[in-house]
Amino acid sequence: MASGTVSGMAGRSAARPLQIGEVAVLTELPLRTIRQYEDCGLVVPSTASEGGFPLYTDADVARLMVIRRMKPLGFTLDETRDLLSAVDRLAADVPDTPGELDVPTRGALVALVRGYEQAATERVAELHAQLARAEEFAASLRARLP
Repeated sequence: MASGTVSGMAGRSAARPLQIGEVAVLTELPLRTIRQYEDCGLVVPSTASEGGFPLYTDADVARLMVIRRMKPLGFTLDETRDLLSAVDRLAADVPDTPGELDVPTRGALVALVRGYEQAATERVAELHAQLARAEEFAASLRARLP
């Protein structure tokens, strides 16, 4: 990952929405991939320029980063959509409003997110094991060199 990506997001001012090219640089995602995520409804730009071009807020960029982080762990687009939907519903849950979730629904959504967190943790552990095996292999090859 580029050194400025995460720190660039953290230090970025929320005042100005970003064009897709800026988002691509910030997220290290190709324009085509961002557009694919738009087409399948995973991310929808929050606003548009006067000319009608999509503009992305920090929340949109954060959503793209979630998608980007799920992909190398082997989550499908449907699983990603499922998780984002649950997170969105939980974030919109405001007590004493018409949109407030009932206790069983909130519990089911929290359980769903916990399930994804557990799956992510397990997949990270699998990747660590694969990396350790790959490092052992590379070391064994180095040991055979004169």
